[in-house]
Amino acid sequence: MLLPPALSDTIIALSTPPGAGAIAVIRLSGPEAFALTDGLFRGKNLAGQPSHTLHYGTLREADGRILDEVVVSLFRGPNSYTREDVVEISCHGSDYIVQQVLAAFTRRGARFAEAGEFTKRAFLHGAFDLAQAEAVADLIAADSALSHQVAMQQMRGGFSRELRDLRARLVQFAALLELELDFGEEDVEFADRTGLVALLEEVQALVRRLLHSFELGNVIKNGVITVIAGRPNAGKSTLLNALLNEDRAIVSAVAGTTRDLIEDEVSIEGIRFRFVDTAGLRETTDEVESIGVERTRQRVRQAALLLYLFDLTTNTPGNVQAEIEALNPGGQIPMLAVGNKRDVASEAQLQAFSTQPNTLLIAANPGEGLEELRADLLARARGNGLDQTGAATIVTNLRHARSLEKTNAALDAVLMGLATGVGTELVAADLRQALAALGEITGEISSDDLLTSIFTQFCIGK
Repeated sequence: MLLPPALSDTIIALSTPPGAGAIAVIRLSGPEAFALTDGLFRGKNLAGQPSHTLHYGTLREADGRILDEVVVSLFRGPNSYTREDVVEISCHGSDYIVQQVLAAFTRRGARFAEAGEFTKRAFLHGAFDLAQAEAVADLIAADSALSHQVAMQQMRGGFSRELRDLRARLVQFAALLELELDFGEEDVEFADRTGLVALLEEVQALVRRLLHSFELGNVIKNGVITVIAGRPNAGKSTLLNALLNEDRAIVSAVAGTTRDLIEDEVSIEGIRFRFVDTAGLRETTDEVESIGVERTRQRVRQAALLLYLFDLTTNTPGNVQAEIEALNPGGQIPMLAVGNKRDVASEAQLQAFSTQPNTLLIAANPGEGLEELRADLLARARGNGLDQTGAATIVTNLRHARSLEKTNAALDAVLMGLATGVGTELVAADLRQALAALGEITGEISSDDLLTSIFTQFCIGK
């Protein structure tokens, strides 16, 4: 864990989104936050006021010119977000007023905050660990009930507690191995090898469970990538527009209208689906269209779910099955066949497809069968564990997943070393690597480059 450096400057930033609004909130943090605000505030002496109080007054320049009427919130460190003295100024949400207030403070010595610097200071002052800090950004970006739930659990320390428990169990044995190295010449064993193997296997099982959860976590964070594929004029763009309830894609009777991927998101009962409309699948001599077809095939390989849309009135079950097999050989990607234009299909055509497994019949243009389609999508998502996360820890961060992969590889090396009887120093070295990889997640082991990479992804005012 990095020790907090001497953070002697006071930083300032707009914490609400830029643009005109009813109210804007400007945040200061640092040792001079109260003094700088007192230099502009007229109403009462803020330095003498208790923490966690609100004060109404005006901000004025030295010549008496009023910048705005404001409400000032005071938070004395260490009982604040950053663990420093923090002032939050609620002013009117005019861009002009905001810029005037920011300029007045910077002229008096405040520095504009870097991206994520408030949260970085909170981390450096020990308010929370690195995994919890990253969850702050995830919580701000959460746009579904599930992503909110997972981010909130991580921010409140659920994931960190699990990692600390894993690390503490490994540290005990690592200490005994290090002790053996200190008494290497006396050929003694302080660590029971049988017990160590059992512990390592148990810890590794937990690490692998967390790694496996990343597949689910990635879907929660980025949405269920649902690719709509099929031949030209099957109604893919019409279906996309119907699911989104807006005219997102161009619909035309001319085959090959869609040349590139069109993506958009919709939340269905708290689960986010990212629908991808694709170019119609066919052999073509048109160079642009052929590029679109190839992109379709690439996107299908990345899909979490494939909706294969076909025209009921121009296909047979055998043709559809052959096309699906060519696009998704072996059924590697979860797939639902969706027959379109049921409103104009004959009874014989409806009967031919109604008995086909994993097939749903709709009419995208009038919107028939869309509720059944949404219900099917939800059932598939929930069947994969979505919205049933409960208290389980879900890994949603790629950096965390990579650290867990390094932990798993290091534990493999430790177990191999114990099985083959390699020297204690080699086993201890591999165990130290496992501990270091776990420590990277929470920030117990970190570097300036890592912190810069993480916090620059935050918004400025956070």
